[in-house]
Amino acid sequence: MTEVDTSILGLITGASPVVQAVMALLLLASLLSWALIYRKWMGLRRARRAADAFEERFWSGTDLGTIYKQVARNGDAAQGMETIFEAGFREFARLRKSSATERPMSVVEGAQRAMKAALMREVDELEHHLSFLATVGSTSPYVGLFGTVWGIMNAFRALGDVEQATLALVAPGIAEALVATAMGLFAAIPAVIAYNRFANDMERLANRYDSFAEEFSTILQRHAHE
Repeated sequence: MTEVDTSILGLITGASPVVQAVMALLLLASLLSWALIYRKWMGLRRARRAADAFEERFWSGTDLGTIYKQVARNGDAAQGMETIFEAGFREFARLRKSSATERPMSVVEGAQRAMKAALMREVDELEHHLSFLATVGSTSPYVGLFGTVWGIMNAFRALGDVEQATLALVAPGIAEALVATAMGLFAAIPAVIAYNRFANDMERLANRYDSFAEEFSTILQRHAHE
């Protein structure tokens, strides 16, 4: 009897082309997931630090015009609360200058709309590519299961060519098929954990942005009546 290599690498190289294609797809999905997980983790950490730094500066009592000039100098580097503040203050100043006879609340409402639009853009940027993790987490086990079913089907089909079926004949085929399921879980579990963690972190950041926009609107109302 020919000895079968039952190591993980041997099972992968000895699998049928369809099962190998499934394994390759799952490996690619896993690598992309880990790359995205790292990128999202770094991006959310930067966003939290930027929010902490801006809130400290904003509530330090510094003049709003001075803060606006500092944020404007940052250009495209501004993010999160800075972008929301910049959009609101710019619109507030523009409407107040061009509409001197308009109701103060109309000026504030215009600034609120600008901040809401900026907030939505920031949240959309935070959620960018997050759906990929959800897709990997929900589909990878089924893709792996497909590879397993296909491999087991081939293993039992091969028994038709032998006179006496034994466990030794079918076990290697089943083992290599089960590797596909393991790879599916390996791709799915980190993606699901990361998706849940990032979704929670993004919701908390979005709530911070929304709270800041409301607080800034209250400040602008006081300035509008001065």
